[in-house]
Amino acid sequence: MRAVGRRASRQVPRSWALLPIAAGCLLVAFVVVGPAATPYDPGAPVGVPWTPAGGEHLLGTDVLGRDVLSRLMAGGRRLLMVAALAAACTCLVGTSAGLIAAGARPGVGYAVDLVADLLIAVPALLPALLLAAVLPGTGAVVAATVVSGAPLTARIVADAATRTSACGYVRAARLRGERPAAILVREVLPSMSGLLAADFGLRFVTALQLFCALGVLGLAADVPATGDWAVMLRENLPGAALNPAALAAPAVLLTAVALAVAGAAHTVARAGTGSGPR
Repeated sequence: MRAVGRRASRQVPRSWALLPIAAGCLLVAFVVVGPAATPYDPGAPVGVPWTPAGGEHLLGTDVLGRDVLSRLMAGGRRLLMVAALAAACTCLVGTSAGLIAAGARPGVGYAVDLVADLLIAVPALLPALLLAAVLPGTGAVVAATVVSGAPLTARIVADAATRTSACGYVRAARLRGERPAAILVREVLPSMSGLLAADFGLRFVTALQLFCALGVLGLAADVPATGDWAVMLRENLPGAALNPAALAAPAVLLTAVALAVAGAAHTVARAGTGSGPR
């Protein structure tokens, strides 16, 4: 009875569970439609620097007198695309390495685990700083996310694949004479859809953090004239007392994106785990 009570207390109403997905869809729509609906040119000065919010400029102006709302509407597309690309590359590399470690010979699996353990010990920001010296900001974020995130993904996938390999449907596939690689791709990998969804969300948030870190540190060399939310934090920090909205608005949007992605990944992961094979 206690277990049933705890299980019931953890159940979340469906409407609440879908809230992060709905919030994520709204943010994506804002990012996609925003550049075409800006009230001013996001790259051109339109007023006195750091004009407070209100009047003609709903969120005021920034360090160069550009409209903050326009730059906010135009500055999210590139950031989200880079974070999504970095997360996808990380999941692809990490999942491939994890499946190899689970299905290959013990020596190969040990080597993959050893390399993964060594890379996991490296702070995520360190490779990002090193790579930013030789790669543009976009390339540095993608590469650093892969270097820091793929090893952990590989370990998680390898452990999950090893446990799944003991299931009855996997043993049945072996008895049918299917090749090990085919079993991993057709039988084991689909059962980890919830796990991979959660991992993608985590890697997305990590890429977002690295993108913001490089932007705030001034190491993003390929920033367009319209800017992005991370660069807006660095540009408007000195004038936070004059126009707090110029600094708070991008910070709020970055936080909202991270929370929406994490919540949506959690919801999808729970759905995938609940519908997975037994």
